[in-house]
Amino acid sequence: MSRKAPKYVVSSVAALGGLLFGYDIGIMASILQMELFIEYFDHPSPLATGIIVSSLTIGCFIGSLLSAPLADRFSRKRTIMLGALVCTIGSAIQFGSISRAMLIAGRFVNGLAVGFLSSVVPMYQSETAPPENRGRMVSLQQWAITWGIFLAFGIDYGCSFIKGPKQFRLPLGLQIVPSIILLFTMVLMPFSPRWLVAHNYIGDARRVLGRLRTYGHASAPEVQEELRLIHETIVHERETMHSSYWDLLKYPNRRRTFLGCGMQFMQQFTGINTLMLYAPTIFRDIGLNSIQSIALCQAINGLVNVISTIPAILWIDRWGRRPTLLIGTICIILFYLVLSLLMRSYSTLSNESSIDASESDQNGRGVGIASISMVYLVVASFAFSWGPCGWLIPSEIFPNQLRAKAISITTSTNWIANFVVTLLSPVLLHAGGWKLIMAFSLVMVINLTVIFLFLPETKGLSLEDMDSVFMGSIWAFKCPFRKTKSLHCLSSDSAVNTLVQNEVLNSVPPSTI
Repeated sequence: MSRKAPKYVVSSVAALGGLLFGYDIGIMASILQMELFIEYFDHPSPLATGIIVSSLTIGCFIGSLLSAPLADRFSRKRTIMLGALVCTIGSAIQFGSISRAMLIAGRFVNGLAVGFLSSVVPMYQSETAPPENRGRMVSLQQWAITWGIFLAFGIDYGCSFIKGPKQFRLPLGLQIVPSIILLFTMVLMPFSPRWLVAHNYIGDARRVLGRLRTYGHASAPEVQEELRLIHETIVHERETMHSSYWDLLKYPNRRRTFLGCGMQFMQQFTGINTLMLYAPTIFRDIGLNSIQSIALCQAINGLVNVISTIPAILWIDRWGRRPTLLIGTICIILFYLVLSLLMRSYSTLSNESSIDASESDQNGRGVGIASISMVYLVVASFAFSWGPCGWLIPSEIFPNQLRAKAISITTSTNWIANFVVTLLSPVLLHAGGWKLIMAFSLVMVINLTVIFLFLPETKGLSLEDMDSVFMGSIWAFKCPFRKTKSLHCLSSDSAVNTLVQNEVLNSVPPSTI
């Protein structure tokens, strides 16, 4: 087995939490268009549809806030396992739903699980990954999300041919399978080395770092150096800052908090969840009629999302966070503008009575195909940029002492924005879809400005280097940070030896991989 294998195994297993997240997002998209679902749940109005969809995000908001004390006290690993267990319960409730209220309750419970997982999984990946590959490791979370969405769309398509309530019950119940797999595989994964150091399990942390960095050689110099740096940073944070939510609003953490929350807020106002959840409505508005054709186009949408995330996994640690986001944002702006104009043109053609029917159908078909292509291009642009970076940046910029609390706040911001978007999108699409798409393109212009002015580059830096990054100028384009040797030479080799000799061993060793 390659020496690189352990870190990929750990990040990939944790990323199953992202798959559950993505599946929950995607599963309702085509189900909402199924006639059997609509009849069974008494023809929900656009507002009722928004409530069904957004009930998940309310649970996500609460779950993300609860994740911080759980992750700090009981560990990142155990919180992920709890999320998998709660997801199993919520999926069972949805599978057996006999009323709209029961369905909403099941989605709320699943939301609690997704709130845990969306906060803690990227934190766990970030804390176990080496600096040079952290972007790739955390991007696996986003890739798993895209796989979850794709699987949900594909299962919806396959189940659309089933006659009877199983057409929508089966997709809702199948998410139990990955949640159980995550629950039992996480038992075999190690605890976060930074969590272990913070709780004085120094010897266990050294062994975990040895497995993750040097394939079991815990006495390797690079392992001892990383352990020393983690230990010194945590001790320094304990001496200089409190671990309270109020500290997130104090210097020097205030800038990081606003940036982390801003990243999550802006990610939702890219409009990606509108395209993922309500693309079938857009497809229907531009001429697709059968549930099978809509579900097939939605499945292709999910596949585009999966494939387009791969470049970020491979090269985000080479490209950097800033260039990736800037290029992706420019592409989204352009494709949104074209999509809004095409949707407006289709609406005009549909209402135009001066052209004969055959010519109108031919023009409408061409505009419809072009509109679907633009949806796919927007999704592709998001997938390699805002998809991974929206989760990566908040997971890496905060100090260890405040990381769990900070990520719970940034993630809850994501879910508040998600709630607003998913609740209002069906109503706004019904009122005039092209105007909503145009509004998203204007919001993306604001996002582009914020990224250019305020987001510093963090590629290749250790989590312990982030203090130096955010002590600099607020203008990210003026003062790019360059890592210096002094950041990694805070003490002599004797300090390393002292730390190793004075290991604090406890009775709860990490699981092996």
